[in-house]
Amino acid sequence: QVQLVESGGGSVQSGGSLRLSCAASGSTYSRTCMGWFRQAPGKEREGVAAMCSDGSPIYAESLKGRFTISQDSAKNTLYLQMNSLKPEDTAMYYCALTGGPTPRFLLLRGGVYKYWGQGTQVTVSS
Repeated sequence: QVQLVESGGGSVQSGGSLRLSCAASGSTYSRTCMGWFRQAPGKEREGVAAMCSDGSPIYAESLKGRFTISQDSAKNTLYLQMNSLKPEDTAMYYCALTGGPTPRFLLLRGGVYKYWGQGTQVTVSS
């Protein structure tokens, strides 16, 4: 059974930074793809960034340059470094795991992910 546990969310002022972590447990981690998604109240879920264990990361075009996804395979942990945060970044952030190889062009689509964490709230005030 795969479990994903996010942490690192919180409240920050505009321009600040946060680093989210997602700890994964289960045997599928090392051969799969993981991503970060977010959902603000009243809005659809949005793909933020994703990467596979053997590939380069992919980002939502609007977030390039501010957000960086990375992973520590030894710790089975996925990270999202968020810089220059804006009030519109306020959302619940979720990590997800596909459970198998996935074409890179699909990695920002939530439907390809099999496992999801419970989310961590990020609030950015102006």
